[in-house]
Amino acid sequence: MQHMDLQVVRRALEWSQAGQPIWLCTVLATYGSAPRAPGSLLVVNAQGQWLGSLSGGCVEEAFLEQVAQGEFARPVTIVRYGEGDDAQARVSLPCGGVLDVLVEHMQPGCEVQAHLQQMVSALRGQQRLIREVDLSSGARSLFADREQGLRIEREIDRVRVRVGAAQRLLLAGYSSVSQVCAEFAVGLGFEVILCDPREEVIADVVLYNVEIRRQLPSQFIADGGCHCDTAVVALTHDPRIDDLAMIEAVRTDAFYIGVMGSLQTSQKRLERLSRVGGLTDAELARIHAPIGLNIGSRTPGEIALAVLADIVRVRSGVSRDQL
Repeated sequence: MQHMDLQVVRRALEWSQAGQPIWLCTVLATYGSAPRAPGSLLVVNAQGQWLGSLSGGCVEEAFLEQVAQGEFARPVTIVRYGEGDDAQARVSLPCGGVLDVLVEHMQPGCEVQAHLQQMVSALRGQQRLIREVDLSSGARSLFADREQGLRIEREIDRVRVRVGAAQRLLLAGYSSVSQVCAEFAVGLGFEVILCDPREEVIADVVLYNVEIRRQLPSQFIADGGCHCDTAVVALTHDPRIDDLAMIEAVRTDAFYIGVMGSLQTSQKRLERLSRVGGLTDAELARIHAPIGLNIGSRTPGEIALAVLADIVRVRSGVSRDQL
């Protein structure tokens, strides 16, 4: 399944290359309940064609009407939907929420197209970028993103948006914990891939919106299955699955690497990975073992909750000391 943001930016690039002006919209913030998360994209051309989503339908109609009326002629505008004096802005969201949307009016040209092409590269997982938009002039800049953190950072005079591939969860092997982790992660918007070569284990596994690959997770990782927006978790208690996955994962840019086990089991595993796998202290330090937040988890559901909470913590740039 192709990441929707990637589809949106590719379409924006196509329209720009065809000489069409475009309006690229980014959800900056949501207040209360809202169908789409900050960072979600939508693009519109002068003919009223559009791709993407801001709210699941209700805001889009009002926005398209505003574009047709010429209300977004400036290079950059921030508009709030769900409250305010303007009739268009007071459009009701189905969940009763409020949206702040950044609207960039982009004229066709080499500079805009180069900017969009860089975004495509980032959304394909080839790099991670921060887009900075000057709210006075509309000037856009791109910087390498080397840290985890909030997707949107907003100041008085500028907005920064993290651009990267769809957040991916790679499950190294199937277990009852993997089952619940997959279900949680899909609900959180992750692209979820489960790798397990054991046909007797996964023959009857049913996981909706999850890609199941019948191969060693270590092989999938070695073949380029991880990018810098990937979390790799091993939850089987089978060293043939878990250890090999860890050995390959630490050689990638995955932002989270973790393996399930008690404190004693984890210590033995790290010693084994050092002695047999040849991992360095720096590589071992990247592995979360025991995995997840310490919330007293016992059941598969509780363990999965602890794992996903820790992944979200790291993705958001929050240290354990801040919890």
